[in-house]
Amino acid sequence: MHTLNFPRYSFRFKNSENKVAVFDELRKKFVLLTPEEWVRQHVVHFLIQEKKFPKSLLNVEKQLKIHDLIKRYDVIAYRPDGSTHLVVECKAASVPITQETFDQIARYNLALKATYLMVTNGLQHYFCQLDYAAEKYHFLTDLPEWT
Repeated sequence: MHTLNFPRYSFRFKNSENKVAVFDELRKKFVLLTPEEWVRQHVVHFLIQEKKFPKSLLNVEKQLKIHDLIKRYDVIAYRPDGSTHLVVECKAASVPITQETFDQIARYNLALKATYLMVTNGLQHYFCQLDYAAEKYHFLTDLPEWT
C-alpha cells in the first residue's frame, strides 16, 4: 500500500484466503484491505489520535438515502446531540480529487447537514466549514480539533 500523507499509525493485519485484511477499530472487525480502505483507516486514526474525536461519535461505511438512491458515506462524526459534525469522503491514493469528488460529498451533505467536510485521497486533504446562514463554505488549512 502507498505511504500516505498522515502520521504513522499502527494497524493490525491478517491474511485470509490470500487476501489481506485490516482491523477496523470502529467496526471492531477485520475488513478487506483495499486502497480506499487504507485511506479510510488512516482517516479514522487521524481523527481519533490527532484531532481527539471520541471513537463513540465516529461511524464508517453506512448507508444513506438521497432522493431515493442508496449511497454509502466513508466516515462521519456526530455531535453528542446526534447532529452531524463532519463528513469525510475517501478515495484511493491513485484517484485524483476532482470537482466530481466535491460534488459527491456535497450531495451527501444535503441530507447530513454537517458543519465540516473533508475530502482526501490520503495524499491530498481538503477541509471546509459550512456557513448555512450565509449559504457559503470556507476552505480551511486544517481540521479543528474536537471541542
